[in-house]
Amino acid sequence: MKLSLKVEYACQVLAQLGHTFGKAELPHIDELAQAESIPANYLVQILNELRNSGLIVSRRGKMGGYALAREPRAISMLDIVRAVDGDVLELSGEGTGASGARTHAIWRGIAKGLSENLRRHTVDDLMQAAAHEMYYI
Repeated sequence: MKLSLKVEYACQVLAQLGHTFGKAELPHIDELAQAESIPANYLVQILNELRNSGLIVSRRGKMGGYALAREPRAISMLDIVRAVDGDVLELSGEGTGASGARTHAIWRGIAKGLSENLRRHTVDDLMQAAAHEMYYI
């Protein structure tokens, strides 16, 4: 399984927005793109998906920008994955054949466990990890 670049970028930009949660001044797309080294034209698409899913809000104009729609600890990694990529793990087959039902049951269990684990981690966790990283020159 592979985590999409879109999900990684969404996590990064939400962590960045978490640092400005509750502040009057909202970061603009260019600031977010530069801070997280994300191409601005790609970030626009991600921000639209996050806004459409209700994870962020945007405001137009000179005082405009982006903000989290709720507290960082109230946005789970599961929310992010679903907003950007849809279901965590989709089963393609119908579970037919001699081993089909058992195979589906195991994959459903794996998907449930992954979803539960993603639900336990939040944007707040992403922010704390970034705050503790130290770079030495």
